Amino acid sequence: MALLDEVKNYLDITWTDTDSDLKLTGIIERGQNFLNKKTNSSLDYEIEGRAKELLLEYCRFSRNGILNEFEIAYLPMLKDLIEDNGGSYGL
Repeated sequence: MALLDEVKNYLDITWTDTDSDLKLTGIIERGQNFLNKKTNSSLDYEIEGRAKELLLEYCRFSRNGILNEFEIAYLPMLKDLIEDNGGSYGL
């Protein structure tokens, strides 16, 4: 299943609309860029794991207009993701 379809399923979006798909694709790309930058690596979002879980949540927070709360809500998981990919949080 394509990542866009997985995100739509996660967000319970059951309709197909070109404008909505374009908007959601942008949110996905921004989420991937955010997480890749945080970890200083290129994460694999196709496999089930922490990176994909955080990306799905990033998309949910962004779509609901509360993206400013994402880092606070998921700080422990972000720290784990950073450390699992060879980084150090806060340095």
